[in-house]
Amino acid sequence: MTIHHFLTTFADLPVVQSEDGPDPVDPAAVAWRLELDDFEGSEEDFVAAFERMLARSGPAGPTALIIGEWGSAYETAFPAKVLIDNAARLTGLRALFLGEMSYEQCEISWIHHSDITPLLTAFPALERLWVRGSDGLELSPVRHEGLRELVFQSGGLPATVIRAIGASDLPHLTHLELWLGVANYGGDARADDLEPILAGRSLPALIHLGLRNAEIAEELAAAVAAAPIVSRLTSLDLSLGVLGDVGAASLLAGQPLTHLESLSLQHHFMSPEMSQRVVDDLPGVTVDVSDPQKEERWGRYTAVAE
Repeated sequence: MTIHHFLTTFADLPVVQSEDGPDPVDPAAVAWRLELDDFEGSEEDFVAAFERMLARSGPAGPTALIIGEWGSAYETAFPAKVLIDNAARLTGLRALFLGEMSYEQCEISWIHHSDITPLLTAFPALERLWVRGSDGLELSPVRHEGLRELVFQSGGLPATVIRAIGASDLPHLTHLELWLGVANYGGDARADDLEPILAGRSLPALIHLGLRNAEIAEELAAAVAAAPIVSRLTSLDLSLGVLGDVGAASLLAGQPLTHLESLSLQHHFMSPEMSQRVVDDLPGVTVDVSDPQKEERWGRYTAVAE
């Protein structure tokens, strides 16, 4: 799967381009998309585009902000200082998506980031943070009372980031989605790195857990089958990875999953018989076993890597 489309809504708000179209009637009721058309644009170009957006987005700035191409994203980290230095002009910001780019703009594993901890510190009222790409990505354990939704989309998410999430104090986080990816693109995590999250010791409000796009999906399934946190989830997402019959059997042999509202295993390597068994064994649960894959000579593959 390649990422070739952009969101039309974000944080339940319609997306508008910061540089095009008429001004919205209520600038706080839309999600603003900010990006440079020039892939080689400079930070000065990005700052200028940012200022033009602020002029249109109202006195408190955007409620929701999507950042696309900021100029040479394949080698230059997102200039987070632009947002941090203007935090006093962005008092309305509640949702932020860093790096929403298609593969034509920049492959997901080439999108360059740096330490995003200062962004969280600068915006204590932020409720949603999505990050696409993981090259150079860093995160330190942090306390953040505002965050409700945290999403990392990557072709390879570093274990250091996952451990930092598990060590963070995020008392109101209800939705966590991690695209773990593959080792060749920096996805060096093992199930043990998720242990604080799976044990339920951190993230006390969590009700949705997504461990997606994982090369270690079979290992994760075995860990999830015994994970204390699962009993308080309403939805579990193990999609886009390499889950096969062994992992599915581990899930079914573990703790009961019939309390879930939904279980996504979409893009998988299960046999038709096992796929049907998962559905049959979880009556009342919306189970997604769509998009079955066939193992190639070189093995299984995640939906998103490069």
